[in-house]
Amino acid sequence: MDVKTKTMGVKRVDENHLLTIPEGLFGFEDFKKYALIESEYAPFIWLQSLDDAQLAFLLIDPFTICHSYEADIDDESLQKISVQSPEDVIVMAVVTVPGAGLPITANLQGPLVINKKNNTCAQVILNDNRWTTKYNIADALSKTREEK
Repeated sequence: MDVKTKTMGVKRVDENHLLTIPEGLFGFEDFKKYALIESEYAPFIWLQSLDDAQLAFLLIDPFTICHSYEADIDDESLQKISVQSPEDVIVMAVVTVPGAGLPITANLQGPLVINKKNNTCAQVILNDNRWTTKYNIADALSKTREEK
């Protein structure tokens, strides 16, 4: 399928990279159809709206920036996207790039949970005060390099 993107023109996207978010994302509840598109800057991925070409979110696998990350997702949220097994789940965090020299952050408190079996997704709020909506990615990657 050809997808018009916010930043990369028209991209060819395989059907298995199309997502439905039945309840939408927080603040964007009217937008339900998306495509996952590789970013030119690994490890980021674009979540491109199919409903509005000007709406796109940058995502990252939270486990790549926070090795201690745990996403304890409630059963009700998993049932909404028909998750049968933990192996069916992919967890992603929405990235914020604020500009003006402010840090690039990831929302670890409100991750996206993707059921890779049926390509449905839900955004959840974790009830764990260890995670923030403004987790500094650059600091986390620096710490990871120092540990190696």
